[in-house]
Amino acid sequence: MEFLSFLDLFKEPIVPAGDWAKEALDWTVLHFRGVFQAMKQPIHIVLRGMEGGLRATPAVFVLAIFGLLGWQLAGPRVGLAVAGCLFVVGAIGAWLNAMTTLAIVITAVIFCVSIGIPIGILAARSDRFEAVLKPLLDFLQTIPSFVYLVPVVMLFGIGNVPGVIVTIIYALAPIIRLTNLGIRQVRGDLVEASLAFGASQNQTLVKVQLPLALPTIMTGVNQTIMMSLAMSVVASMISVTGLGQMVLRGIGRLDMAVATTGGLGIVLVAIAIDRISQGFGRTRRDRGRRNWYEVGPVGLARQIMRTSR
Repeated sequence: MEFLSFLDLFKEPIVPAGDWAKEALDWTVLHFRGVFQAMKQPIHIVLRGMEGGLRATPAVFVLAIFGLLGWQLAGPRVGLAVAGCLFVVGAIGAWLNAMTTLAIVITAVIFCVSIGIPIGILAARSDRFEAVLKPLLDFLQTIPSFVYLVPVVMLFGIGNVPGVIVTIIYALAPIIRLTNLGIRQVRGDLVEASLAFGASQNQTLVKVQLPLALPTIMTGVNQTIMMSLAMSVVASMISVTGLGQMVLRGIGRLDMAVATTGGLGIVLVAIAIDRISQGFGRTRRDRGRRNWYEVGPVGLARQIMRTSR
């Protein structure tokens, strides 16, 4: 019998990792729940302002703002495409839910950029810090998105603000990785030349490394945006409103109309935000050696003001 039990080696868990994780989470909730509740306040303030502004603004103005923004950043065709996508979102009856989802995504991206770019810069400057950070980023990117929901609900509760928090955690890794990669890919001779001419480390970072790394960093921002939108459906399981909740409600009720409306709305919002975010990565060379204020609606307005004098 002892021999047979030896063959059945994994009949009982040898390392109860699940029990350890549960005990650690219970201890954290017991002693630090107040701290985590306080951490919600900045996100709540930004989200409330963003959602209230988008939902209260007439749809015509929102279409115009995003269309002009797309034109300014990436050209008139992109501006028309962005306005067209958002128009279809309203036409299929998903406008208010889309504005909520848009507010959640924009809020999550603001915090991801605010946290991720500084961490990526630190990782680019320190090989030791990068070595410590890489396993954590691998863990964040490989763990199933549903697993994030349990600790977030226990620490932060349910609703849109916890939904933003779980989205930040899920979508943070790409911006850190690509900021680190972009800065490390800047040619060493350019950095050495900057330092040789008397620039400090911070001046070299701002004037040389970040501008040259901008396309790579914006790729990370773009990936963060797409992951935030993907998380909107999963986060609807913790009472996050918006298009994701429409999809979840349609699945729960087997209502094809509601699920299709929500899913199509997510796709169209994703296309609109993707086109705008790609425009942020355009360089002066991409604009025909012109500055950003010399093209698009801003450039047109400047020309009109100049000719009217």
